[in-house]
Amino acid sequence: MAPKQKKKSSRGKKSPKPVLAASEDMEPVNMESMGHPEIYPLVLTTKTQEIFSCRIGEDVTDEQPYKLINKEDIFEDLRNRAAVSDFHPVKKIVQEYPGNELLLVYDRDFKYGLNFYLIGTEEGKESYLNPPEVPEEQEEYKEHIPEDVYIYKPPVSKPWVSLGSEKEIEEESVTESTKQITYMISRKRSEFGAPIKFSDQNASSVKDAYIECTAYPDKNFTLKQLEKDVGMQVIPQIKDISTQTKWTYPKNATTQYYPREFSEEEKETLKQSKPLVDFLNNASISVEIALQQNEIMNTFIDDWKYLAEEEGTFGDKTDTHLKEYQSFTDLHSPTEKMITCVSWHPTIYGLIAVSVAVRLSFEDRVHFSGKLLLQPSLILFWSFSDPIHPQLMLESPDDIFCFKFCPSDPNIIAGGCINGQIVMWDITAHADRIENIKAGGGRSKRATLKPMFLLEPESNKEAMYIRHCAVSSIENGHKKVITDIHWLSDTFEINRMGSVFENRSGICCQLVTCSADCTICFWDIRPQKLLTPQTTEKKKEESIEIPFDVPSTFLHLDLSWKPLTKVRLSKGETSLDHCPTKISLNEDHLLCKTQDKMLAQSKTEKAEEMNPYHNLESGMANLLKPIDDFCTKFFVGTEEGEVIYTDWKMEKDPETGRLMSKKPVSHHTVHDGTVHTIQRSPFYNDIILTVGGWNVAIWKEGVMMASVNHYFEREVKHLEYVEQRKKIREQEKKEMELEMAKKKVKIYQKSKEQMQAELKMDYESYLELEKTVLINLGLIKVTEKGSYMDVM
Repeated sequence: MAPKQKKKSSRGKKSPKPVLAASEDMEPVNMESMGHPEIYPLVLTTKTQEIFSCRIGEDVTDEQPYKLINKEDIFEDLRNRAAVSDFHPVKKIVQEYPGNELLLVYDRDFKYGLNFYLIGTEEGKESYLNPPEVPEEQEEYKEHIPEDVYIYKPPVSKPWVSLGSEKEIEEESVTESTKQITYMISRKRSEFGAPIKFSDQNASSVKDAYIECTAYPDKNFTLKQLEKDVGMQVIPQIKDISTQTKWTYPKNATTQYYPREFSEEEKETLKQSKPLVDFLNNASISVEIALQQNEIMNTFIDDWKYLAEEEGTFGDKTDTHLKEYQSFTDLHSPTEKMITCVSWHPTIYGLIAVSVAVRLSFEDRVHFSGKLLLQPSLILFWSFSDPIHPQLMLESPDDIFCFKFCPSDPNIIAGGCINGQIVMWDITAHADRIENIKAGGGRSKRATLKPMFLLEPESNKEAMYIRHCAVSSIENGHKKVITDIHWLSDTFEINRMGSVFENRSGICCQLVTCSADCTICFWDIRPQKLLTPQTTEKKKEESIEIPFDVPSTFLHLDLSWKPLTKVRLSKGETSLDHCPTKISLNEDHLLCKTQDKMLAQSKTEKAEEMNPYHNLESGMANLLKPIDDFCTKFFVGTEEGEVIYTDWKMEKDPETGRLMSKKPVSHHTVHDGTVHTIQRSPFYNDIILTVGGWNVAIWKEGVMMASVNHYFEREVKHLEYVEQRKKIREQEKKEMELEMAKKKVKIYQKSKEQMQAELKMDYESYLELEKTVLINLGLIKVTEKGSYMDVM
């Protein structure tokens, strides 16, 4: 494990290179968390094993897994190799050790994480060398029972042995102190049926008269019971009581029930039932993942409380919840590089592949292009058993920015370069270097990785460089960096038109890539049929001898590999095209099933069988069978934060007859930065997650039916309702504007007519007033006929 270092502010400074050796004041790491503070895990390389004569399989074996090492030999190794020595992390423990010999133990099962561990105390050494003796009966019993087999011992009933608890139970038991009184009420037979007459009488004057004394609470003598000590004996007694009387005074009581248990026949039937086995197989994976998450991080932390933290607390130890487990350092790389892509090995547990690239801008990359050619571009294979030495190094003509393992054969790897080329590797010849071995002696059946220091002594101790098998044509491929790459499933293949057919070869033979040159390309690794006879120059090229360290699996693709079809994401005639960064196809058509993966793994382990990738021409003669109702639509994320849902099928231009890409089905801009992640839900295949900039978005493809998450249904209905309301509001707005325009015209017309009528009425009233005034002045006289006559 790499030593922990103090955190410093990284603003305006480059990140420091990882330090290989621990500092002098750093405390060595022990197994105190596992209850063994005297144990210190170590990684001993093959060189160190040879120096101290503790070679695995020769000096230390399963029968004798320990070795006593002189303290002076360790000091001499520290003086000769200094910080490079594998004992440097425990230098302080060696110096303070009181004895002359330290005990070094070979950790075969990696119980403490590494291949060796050192016992740092004399008591621990004596306890390991001289374990406590085991009785002969137990020793004989252990010889017949394997260590990893658990035998169930049912409990055996024993006779009751009194230890004096009856007296304590009797003293603490609650018993009634008063004597029970029995009352019998009777009546003479002669009085049966006689009439009854009720009357009032003085109770004190009549002998044997009934006097009722009703109870009432008295606060002066009422005590509140705070604690009650009751002793009881738990014995299997069953008591049945039935009554029809009214329960007036409640009392403390206890009830004990017998649990319902399965019979022996029901237990055997349940153990052999298929539904129970299927349930355990399906639930075990989720339970293991949940347990791992509980160990890795604190599940009870308040995420909302720590969601928005102050800038001053950035980098503080209190705000970190994930701790570094292990770091990997490439000692062969002289310059600082950045990690561009990380991928777990699909079948080997504990193996991870990482692609690295030089951290330079475009201008600096052009300026230092001559120096960059001297440095190899690599994909490193790291093992958790050896964090210093890479297991394999895949060479590339240029820096790799994305790569993927082939689902049909994990030994086939495809990667995308910064210059737009696709590179293919075949590591079948080096599969023994990273093969699986079973952990023996324990109950765990998980496969562990075979690290470098467990290989044979005659094997190569230096880093293994593997050359690429083939590289695509730089003239006919992408023109810019390849940002994403995927293998198509082994269940289908496509042609140049984008139509879907059944897979003829039965293995993954096609790839899809996207690049910053605004194109998405589909590739086929099988040899294409030549339409014209081969020229003499081509025959001369084929006669060139192949280097011994390069497999001939994909030799037919080298420097002549062209894309099968291209899809261009065009915005329009007057604007630039979309620049894709990530793509996501349907999961059912992109990934292989677990059974298929296991079958492919078992095939690769058999050396006598023929690798199908060495005979790619075998399936080319089969006829193509079309697949109907195949979803050819997929999601694309762009540099501008756009999420596009488009189709890879090509269509003919009605005017020119040339093949052209279809227009996107939908186009949304929701992210404020480059989309760098598109993933489908592992539970719902049509739920897609996109991450870009400062926000996260969840999308739904199609319509889900049978058991669907109600949340997504509600969100879909809400979005549909919002879209409908927008249309309704727009229609209502248009209608309101039209109605307002009509009202304005109507009001304008009505006001003009009213004004004319009002003016006419005002004029008539004025004439009447004028006549009245003239009549009163005597200037006009009214005749008998009602006419007016002027007076001179």
